[in-house]
Amino acid sequence: MRPIRSLFFACLVLLSSPIFGQNTLLQSGPMVGYSEMMEAMLWVQTNASAEVYFAYWDLEAPQTRYVTSKKQTQAKDAFTAHLIADQIVPDKKYGYQLYINDQAVNLPYPTEFQSQELWDWRHDPPVIKMAVGSCAYVNEEVYDRPGNSYGGEYGIFESIHKMDPDLMLWLGDNTYLREVDYYSRTGILHRNTHTRSLPEMQALLASTHNYAIWDDHDFGPNDSDRSYIHKDLTLEAFKLFWGNPSYGVNGQAGVTSFFHWGDADFFLLDNRYFRAPNYRKSTKRTMLGEDQLEWVIDALVSSGATWKFVAVGCQVLSDAEVYENYARLYPEEREYLLQRIEEEGILNVVFLTGDRHHTELCRKEFANGNVIYDLTVSPLTSGYPRGSDEVNDNLVDGTAVFDRNFGILEITGARTSREMLITIYDTDGVELWNYRIEAQYRKK
Repeated sequence: MRPIRSLFFACLVLLSSPIFGQNTLLQSGPMVGYSEMMEAMLWVQTNASAEVYFAYWDLEAPQTRYVTSKKQTQAKDAFTAHLIADQIVPDKKYGYQLYINDQAVNLPYPTEFQSQELWDWRHDPPVIKMAVGSCAYVNEEVYDRPGNSYGGEYGIFESIHKMDPDLMLWLGDNTYLREVDYYSRTGILHRNTHTRSLPEMQALLASTHNYAIWDDHDFGPNDSDRSYIHKDLTLEAFKLFWGNPSYGVNGQAGVTSFFHWGDADFFLLDNRYFRAPNYRKSTKRTMLGEDQLEWVIDALVSSGATWKFVAVGCQVLSDAEVYENYARLYPEEREYLLQRIEEEGILNVVFLTGDRHHTELCRKEFANGNVIYDLTVSPLTSGYPRGSDEVNDNLVDGTAVFDRNFGILEITGARTSREMLITIYDTDGVELWNYRIEAQYRKK
């Protein structure tokens, strides 16, 4: 009996220790949000009210430590906290540690972030490595539809983490609201908490800069639009659980945002908040809304970046008139957007899209020789179809994938000869296909 009793008392000591106690207050995260040259955002969620902050340090000079401000997490904010590391300088990698109630929380995986590089006027652009994916369903049996589980293969997040990307862009349906969630703030916050707490996701969140847009399932019910009565609540939840640098443009609501990384500009669009009902006839047909549409065209024209990534929940270049594709439901707005890109001579536009529960690359060349692309990457963990017979004249042969998957985009090369390698991987990190795109440059 002595060994059992000794083990019992050892467990009691461990459970009562301050460090163990603070670990038990950690609900999800920490997560690394946006990165700039002089600040970065760190996020955490506790499961009860607690004081949280982060210590951080230059990995090349760990003896000097900096500390964020402190925040008391509160139930009204789902016990989440956004804290800013504002004592950083460009082109550095930092380690960090979470503190809860003044006790360090030790985690079994790296907790690191980076500041962006100050390269322009100095040398060639840096290598950019980013992960992309959409449609992340996490099962909760008591509230799921009957029958076979819709989500699965959560190890895909560990596979992405092993690729060590600089950033990950979540392309919508990053969580799936259920019927039990749609009509209460409690349900909406529960669903976001449940998804974010997935164990397999935590290492990826902790050391990769995460940016996001939404689509119908994290915005509201299936195929939802501007009429959804609680869109302000889901917008509130999106702001609580993600770490984008901004939300909305021109004083409007929504998740529209922008960020810059290396020689790439990212335009994060909201395809739900202003969306006319899919089948309403007596209204102007719009998915983005006029203000957002004109903003992104203006911003694309003004962009001096080599690469211009436009993230939006639904497929843009696919001309298959199926489901919620732009070509099916809002063809006039789609044509207007593409015509402006052609007429303005905007180079190296790549749409990054999700929604469809399959992956494919589309390519369109305008009469003036300008080539644009649409990379759809889906699903991460959601259910998926087995094949498709839809007709899409812009499809790049050999790029359709009907299994759970993710994408890695790596941009390399000198300032005047940049190229992007797109690689699609299965849940285990096995390569399925790759495709190389050379940047276009204006003729002198």
